[in-house]
Amino acid sequence: MVATAGAPLIGVLALQGGFAAHARVLRELGAEVREVRTPADLGGPPALDGLVLPGGESTTMTLGIEREGLAEPLRAFAASGAPVFGTCAGLIMLDRAHLGVMDTVARRNAFGRQVHSFEADLDFPDLDGPPVRAVFIRAPWIEEAGPEVEILAEVDGHPVAARQGELFVLSFHPELSDDRRLHAAFVERVRRRLEHATRRERAG
Repeated sequence: MVATAGAPLIGVLALQGGFAAHARVLRELGAEVREVRTPADLGGPPALDGLVLPGGESTTMTLGIEREGLAEPLRAFAASGAPVFGTCAGLIMLDRAHLGVMDTVARRNAFGRQVHSFEADLDFPDLDGPPVRAVFIRAPWIEEAGPEVEILAEVDGHPVAARQGELFVLSFHPELSDDRRLHAAFVERVRRRLEHATRRERAG
């Protein structure tokens, strides 16, 4: 069973952190959502078309992934080419030192502790309209990035948004803003891949 092209099925890692807010935004944008807590949630059936790794506490999230045996299934999912969207702690989880699926090194709490939370206006090269108002809470930044990583936005010279193939990461919390454009761009990317797979299946 495969989700229809009009309603992609997107998983949200739901071990800890802001998964409920991401799920709500995705549903508002017309996606079906499955909360992912175990390898069975990740693998289906039906298979997921995309995955969100939300913000939260990266150490707690790492422990939860190890406890549930999710590390290898998450790596396999990313290696399959399905779109993956990591925000804040999700950016950390995807880097070389954690799941190792993105050629980046994240610096945790790079902008300071929670009392140093702030907002900033960011321009994204592929996004129409005004700058994105980004909410940073105990945010990381990207300390190192390999040659295949495209930096999309920076704060004071520090990368805070990047893309590598179908991996898309932000160091801030788009789910806490009324601006849905970044989530919408991710959902559209998932839809395009799903439509391509459906066409290929019909042709075969």
